[in-house]
Amino acid sequence: MTIPTSKVKLSQWDALLLESLRALSGSDEELLRRVSEGDLPADESKYEFDYGQLSTLADEQPELFRQAVTEGYQIKYNTIRGIRSWIEVAFGIEPKLELEEGCEAVEALLSESQKRQLEGVLSFGWHITGSGSSADGGNAAYRIEPIQR
Repeated sequence: MTIPTSKVKLSQWDALLLESLRALSGSDEELLRRVSEGDLPADESKYEFDYGQLSTLADEQPELFRQAVTEGYQIKYNTIRGIRSWIEVAFGIEPKLELEEGCEAVEALLSESQKRQLEGVLSFGWHITGSGSSADGGNAAYRIEPIQR
């Protein structure tokens, strides 16, 4: 019997760095190579990412970093704005941010695979609601919000 292993945990910022560099690298192997060799681009986005932080993480915790890249990760602690940023960086989608007190949420049109990927990285305390279907068979509207107690 195989005992399931839990995903490694990354900070929200490290997850954003990783997804941004992933978009520029094309494959997990290329991303790992770039980080290990220090072949890191200058970020021109509004986030002004310093990918050198990924090299530091890879040097200090090489197995954790490799697992995060190749097997996935979960974010240790999400914020509402961090979720919005992660969706934008990982999927290239501009989600809507709702900040009314008591109704805070991120709303985005996602494919089913994007929804599953997002579910896998969200920290404890968040959930995704939505119809999961759209009239044209494409992306559906989802709402990512804190679990209310």
